[in-house]
Amino acid sequence: MQQKTQDETAAAIHVDEIDRKIIAELNLNGRISYTDLAKEIGLSRVAVQSRINALMDAGVIERFTAVINPEKIGIHVSAFFNVEVEPKHLHAVADRLSTEPFVTSLYHMTGPSKLHMHGLFRNNQEMEHFMKEKLYTLPGIMGVDCQVLINRYKSRMGMRL
Repeated sequence: MQQKTQDETAAAIHVDEIDRKIIAELNLNGRISYTDLAKEIGLSRVAVQSRINALMDAGVIERFTAVINPEKIGIHVSAFFNVEVEPKHLHAVADRLSTEPFVTSLYHMTGPSKLHMHGLFRNNQEMEHFMKEKLYTLPGIMGVDCQVLINRYKSRMGMRL
């Protein structure tokens, strides 16, 4: 019998309709005050603050952050990578890549030891340097497939409830 990981055994957190409304409002404006959010939801400020704290403590809300438009700050290359890694090196490669500032997201995908990665770069030369000096030099890299974004039609932070 296989041992289950902590994530597999953890029970799902119950999110009621009021929590969903709070999360929806926070998705629209993460900087909304507790007072204004309370007015939108129809609860007291203290009740809203208590619910948000509970959602944070339960890990439902992971963090509040600013969403930056990369092009506005001179980052013009957005690339997606499928990285094939020897199974014995998979976790070490993932740990190393997760520390790279160019890497914005990193996932272990189905398939033969695939990592799916997104990176942001000022230009093609910066991306090429990252690939040659940081990515290709990692032990266990068997192949890299890279696609550069041409146009972003939709980008969503967080999730729909």
